[in-house]
Amino acid sequence: MLTNCFYISIHHTKVNSPKFYKLCNCKHIETMPINKEIDRRHKQAEIEAALNQPTSKALTNSPTAGKLPKSQDAYAQNFWQMMRGHAVVDALKEGTDPDGGFLVPDEFENQLIQKLQKANVLRTISHVIQTNSGEHKIPVVASEGTAAWLEEEAAYTESNTQFSQVSLGAHKLGTLIKVSEELLNDSAFDLMSYISDEFGRRLGNAEEQAFLTGNSTGQPTGILTDTNGASAGSTAAKADTLTFDDLIDLFYSLKAPYRQNAVFLMNDDTVKAIRKMKDKNDQYIWQPSVQAGQPDRILNCPVYTSPFMPTLAAANKPVLFGDFNYYWIADRQGRTFKRLNELYAVTGQVGFLGSQRVDGKVVLPEAIKTLSMAAK
Repeated sequence: MLTNCFYISIHHTKVNSPKFYKLCNCKHIETMPINKEIDRRHKQAEIEAALNQPTSKALTNSPTAGKLPKSQDAYAQNFWQMMRGHAVVDALKEGTDPDGGFLVPDEFENQLIQKLQKANVLRTISHVIQTNSGEHKIPVVASEGTAAWLEEEAAYTESNTQFSQVSLGAHKLGTLIKVSEELLNDSAFDLMSYISDEFGRRLGNAEEQAFLTGNSTGQPTGILTDTNGASAGSTAAKADTLTFDDLIDLFYSLKAPYRQNAVFLMNDDTVKAIRKMKDKNDQYIWQPSVQAGQPDRILNCPVYTSPFMPTLAAANKPVLFGDFNYYWIADRQGRTFKRLNELYAVTGQVGFLGSQRVDGKVVLPEAIKTLSMAAK
């Protein structure tokens, strides 16, 4: 009877309160029920503390290695079980998008962003932001006001700074990969790494091409194709050959403030052509960087390459030079995945659809210049 009375008393007593410890130290009761109750109450307190933690965290472009809250750990675990075909869809309903896809866990989204940065050079050198919905309008200076010298008691000349807006929307980009049922059933198969590598490569390549030469039809307008994209810098003397003088002309076509953070962007064939340039003594003019992990430099500015930059041909624009912080990439938050169970069942495969929404635009054309080849 005494033990039962104690159980009722301690059950309604707050953990760590003076009364709780007084009851626990009572010598007239059995210790085993007390110890079990103490353990139960402490576990309950831990669960309540975990439930009071935030259920989500902000997604940044510099992913951290911090551990996710328990609720996100559970969502991530359920997400990957679903991707492998286990029936946990009900637990993921809070993470669905209007099209029926499942939002990827934050940890995986951060990993995918890192893969995109490796696959898409523009994500490395440009300014990347996150948007939630609708158009993102960026106010920019269209023309700057000026000052004027004045005679004694002369009227001030009116000169106002003109502003305009650049709008960033969201274009849908997606891809499909297929995985065999045998691999999915193999617990040693790292599904998360495989999907992040494959989707990162595919989405990154498609992004990079559109950011440079996109035609605006269901995709971003490219830096080279946008009428408000990169501005004209210099024109080469020949239609299919560059000289180092052409690069110097391009360098000084960019205003000095932008040259502080400026980089060159071209394809590998153009880099090779520059690398082969020689002086009158048959010595190579340009010596690439020998420091591991550092980009090559021309005129003390880093050189980056993209296979989607134009070739050295008449009227092409094979080289970009400028501060790419004035090229903005807008990621619409929330990449999604769908699992296709039946479509490829005959061949023993499962399909995975991945999609994202993104846009990109030059917000200040004078900050990025083009080198154009001469027309024939």
